[in-house]
Order: sequence, then C-alpha cells, then structure tokens
Amino acid sequence: MVLTMLLSRAKAHVDPKEAAKATVKKRKEVPTLHTYLERRDYVGAVTLLEFTKNTGAPLPNTEEWLGYCYFHLGNVQKAHGIYLNVARGNPEYWTQVAVCAFMLGMYKEADEAGQQAPGNNPLLNRVMFHLSHKFNDETRLMEHHRQLNDVTEDQLTLASIHYLRSHYQEAIDIYKRILGEHPEFMALNVYIALCHYKLDYYDHSQDVLKPYLEAHPDSATAINLKACNHFRLYNGKNAEAELQTLHDLTSSSFEYAQDLIKHNMVVFKSGEKALQILPPLIDVLPEARLNLVIYFLREDELQEAYNLLKDLEPTTPQEYILKGVVNAALGQEQDSQEHLKIAQQYFQLVGGSASECDTIPGRQCMASCFYLLKQFDDVLIYLDSIKSYFYNDDTFNFDYGQCLASLSRWKDAEEAFLLIQSDRIKSEYTYLAWLARCYVMNRKSRLAWELYLKMDTSSESYSLLNLIANECYKMGQFYYSCKAFDLLERMDPNPEFWEGKRGACIGVFQQIIAGHEPKESLREILTILKGTANPQVEYIMRTMKRWAKDNRVPIN
Repeated sequence: MVLTMLLSRAKAHVDPKEAAKATVKKRKEVPTLHTYLERRDYVGAVTLLEFTKNTGAPLPNTEEWLGYCYFHLGNVQKAHGIYLNVARGNPEYWTQVAVCAFMLGMYKEADEAGQQAPGNNPLLNRVMFHLSHKFNDETRLMEHHRQLNDVTEDQLTLASIHYLRSHYQEAIDIYKRILGEHPEFMALNVYIALCHYKLDYYDHSQDVLKPYLEAHPDSATAINLKACNHFRLYNGKNAEAELQTLHDLTSSSFEYAQDLIKHNMVVFKSGEKALQILPPLIDVLPEARLNLVIYFLREDELQEAYNLLKDLEPTTPQEYILKGVVNAALGQEQDSQEHLKIAQQYFQLVGGSASECDTIPGRQCMASCFYLLKQFDDVLIYLDSIKSYFYNDDTFNFDYGQCLASLSRWKDAEEAFLLIQSDRIKSEYTYLAWLARCYVMNRKSRLAWELYLKMDTSSESYSLLNLIANECYKMGQFYYSCKAFDLLERMDPNPEFWEGKRGACIGVFQQIIAGHEPKESLREILTILKGTANPQVEYIMRTMKRWAKDNRVPIN
C-alpha cells in the first residue's frame, strides 16, 4: 500500500502533455549501432546491420561488424565465413579469420590464415602462440613467447598456456596479480577457481567461484564449474541438479553450451547414453574422447578403448594417464609385456612430473608404476598417502587390498576387500581368489569355503577350489583342505589330489588327537576316505577306527 501511494503521488506531478511528448520522442529515437555495442546487445546490433543492409542503405563496414557481432554471440562458424570473405579484399582481417578458425578447432586453417596476415600484431601473436602449443612446437612457442608484452591481454594468454600445460600454480599467480591491479575483472575468479579444480582443491574452487556466481548467476562457465565441483565433492545426482540450472538458461541465451551440458550429463550419470552423445562430440570437446575411452574401459571393451587412443599423441596428464590405463589393461589381458612396459612408462612420466607429483592422480600414477614393477612396498607408500580420499571407492579398495595381500598384511587386506560394494568386482575371480586367500591366512577357512559354495560350476570355481585346498593345507587348516581335495578328486582322478586329500585327512586326525579339532569331525573324514578307491585307504581308516574305539568316539 505504501508503495502504491508513493507512485501515485509521483505521477501527479507530471504534466500529461509533457509525458505524451516524451513518449513520442522516445519512439522516434532509433538506437545506433554504437548504442547496441556499448550495451553488448549483439542480437540488436545484428538486427540493425541486417536491416540497413537489406534496405539498400548499409552502415559503414557492415560485414566487419557482422563478423564481430556473430563472434561475440558464439556463432563462430558464421563469423568465420564473413571474415573469410572480408579478408580476401582486406588482408588485415586474416587475423580475425585465424582467431575464428582456432576457436572452431581448425588449427591447420588457423595457421594458414595467420601466415597471410600482414605484420605481426599482438592479437595475431597470441593466436600463433596458442597454435604453437597445439602443434607441440616448442621452438615456435618460445619465439612467440618472447614477443609477449607486460600488458593484460598478453599476460592472460600466457596464463592460459600455463593452464593448458598443467602449470596451474603459475596460472593462478598471473590471474591473482591481474585481479589485484583490476578488481573489476571479476571473471578472473572463475579462471582461478578452474585452476584450483584442476589441482583437486574442490572446496577452495567453490569458495573462489562463489562471489562471481552471486554477481553473475547466469554464467554458463561458472555454473558448469560449480556442477563439476559438486560432482567431485558429493555425487552425480547433486551435480545434475546444479547443471539443470544451466540447461534451463541455454534454451535461450546460451545455445553454445548445449554440447557441454550433454557431455557433462553423461559423466554425471556414470556413462548413461555415452554411445549416443559422446562420439559426435569427439572433435568438439577434447574431453569427449577421453570419457568415451573411460566408458569402454568400464564395459571391458579394451580394444575399442585402445583404438580411440592409439593415434593420439598425449599432451596432457589425463591423456597420459588414460593411455597408461588402457595399455596396462590390454597388457594384462593379452599377457603383453610390451603394453605393460608402455603403461609403466606413461605412469612414471605423470607421477614424476613437477606439476603432478603432489596431486592425487600423480600419486595414483606412481602407485600404478610400482605395481607393474611389483615393488609393493613403494605402492603402499603412495596409496596410504591418498587413502583418506578414497574410503568408499571400490576400485581403490580393490587395488589397496591386493597390495596389502602381496605384502602378507592379510588382516588389513581382508578389511579393504570387504569394504567393496560393487557386485561386478565381487563376482570377479580375482577378487574371490584374493579374499579366499585372506580368509585362509586369517584362519577363517570356513568363510573361504562358503565363497566357493556360492559359485556356479565353472573353470573359475574349480580354480578357487584348488586354491582353497592348497592354501588351507599350507596353513595347517586340514579340515577344509580335506573337503576341497575330496571334491577335486571326484572331478579329476589326479594322483596329486589323492595325495593332498590323504595328507589333509591325516592332518585332521592328528588335530583331533591333539584336541585342536572336534572329535565329531572324524566321522566325516572317514566318510570322505571311503570315496577313494586306493589301497592305502583301508590302512588309514583302520588306524582311525582303532583310535576312535579306544577313545570311545562314536563314528557310526
């Protein structure tokens, strides 16, 4: 009510005739191109430029301005076509052609356009600096590096190259210095947050990002980064909810972010629709190829993963790591020492690099490198240093358990294996074999036996039975060794199985006599022995029955 009264009073002081004149005057005023550009209203600018062009009274430099506006609207393809036509008549614009081609990922075309641009202006030098990095040409890179000046644009370019080369702290230092000189450059907070994200400091990334998001809640880049932080800190569902905000915005003003949303949704949903969405994005988003490789690895389609990466020359830690993982998996599956050696070298390159040695991925790489070299003491040093970050990570616990078991730390290994929740991992023979061995070494042979009983009949269940039989025998847990050898002998009348069964039966008998095994077990041992047609059986059973009679142990 107070608001309405104040507005009414204000209107009473305005002369109706003057108000009408102001309205007519306002309608007659047509915004100029300069007005649109000042407001960054590129849609309005394009509309004006196209209108004047179609009416036969184009504004000066219409094509050049159209290229500029389309570029800033994110329609780089359209801008590239316009600038290409303009440059044929005015070579000065080959620089703009190079910029557009670079943004479209057409690096060869960008380089050719840059070579045609007259002179070497600062913008062109920055583009060529980036192209040198893309071509992995260190000589050219340093040449263009030397031409950078201590101006904001050049320093921002240098920071971006540091970022692309995984020198995140160097990039942060430049961004912070510029932000100190120009506090109005709030977007630099996003770049700093992105560097912290790459350094795995997700909480810190969120803190740096927050002020910018409060000022610009519709920023596609910032919202996406926030969603990625939530994915790392919490889970995919939480990240999806954040990204939904961006999805709603992109329906109108952020069309260019649609590919980004589709890609990240696949990641947040653990690979859902990966085969439909990721392949078309391989040449659009570099991460699409890497995430498709990860999808194939999870689906155990190793050859598909290898084919995607075999011709890729790695330049980033993520690419080195993935090539290492794929080669390691393929090497283990095909028993290829060549693939395993390549994997070990890739892991060592990443883990030993100055930029990655103190990051979590870097330490995982060193652990993987030493694992392939079977230096498990060194593996454990690196895994222990990052253990707190992966308490509920099934893959980490699987690797951690295997490392502990390889060092005969059976109790700790058993605890690590039992933390695993993944049904896929728990059904793998490798997992069952390691867990069974842990149970036996921790004198829990009954649990190892139950693992076997839950398995379907297969070559893997046969191998597990063999493992239980021999490991229990070595550990003096003869009761379950006897049961396992008995089943093995029934499946395959191998003399070695009889020898194992005989030794285990006698071992159980000795433990019964010593009071370490219940006397009731003797009845089952005698039943097991009856199942073997061997001349030694009668003598062994006679001895056991005589002892049972003398000690009044019922065996019938």
